[in-house]
Amino acid sequence: MEIKPITIVGCGPGALEYVTPAALRAIHEAEVLVGARRLLESFPEVAALRILVGADVPQALAAMTEHLGQRRIVVLVTGDPGLCSLARPVIQHFGRDACRVIPGISSVHAAFASVGIDWFGARILSAHDQPPDLAPASLAFENKLALLAGNPAHSAWVAALAAALVATHDLFVCENLTLADESVRRVDCLPVNLASRTVLLFIKKEISL
Repeated sequence: MEIKPITIVGCGPGALEYVTPAALRAIHEAEVLVGARRLLESFPEVAALRILVGADVPQALAAMTEHLGQRRIVVLVTGDPGLCSLARPVIQHFGRDACRVIPGISSVHAAFASVGIDWFGARILSAHDQPPDLAPASLAFENKLALLAGNPAHSAWVAALAAALVATHDLFVCENLTLADESVRRVDCLPVNLASRTVLLFIKKEISL
């Protein structure tokens, strides 16, 4: 396999047992580990220089540049790199030719698996950083909709979506997937407080039966 300057690794939805062997191999070969604090702390045994990624992503990218071509850089992302992750700014900054991507199990995969429904054809949206720029009622035609939720700042939009779809869709609240306090339940109305790691599934009633 061609060696790339940067490897972007999907670390799964939470529990370490959901990190793939390919991801673990890359992580343990890293000379520089880049990622959020929780992800960096998940691999204390790895003797690598650590670059913490917080709100200032450009600062982290600049720190990575200092080691480019000199050390093996591994970027840790939650879930799968292709779904709302740090992978996008890294690839935009350094280019696709510089990056190898190791996929991971996303929280969306885990959510659909937890309710026993396939996710083929599902619409996937995020209300983490910003609520979608869509009218909630415009999503009523979707057969399967997954929403990354849990940010209290955008709870009004999420509540409006639940109200718009309640008549036609079953709502599944999937919180802290794969972790010890995992909770997956079908509800008739949206709970007031959601865990920060929440995936909401809206499934047309005729499909979820």
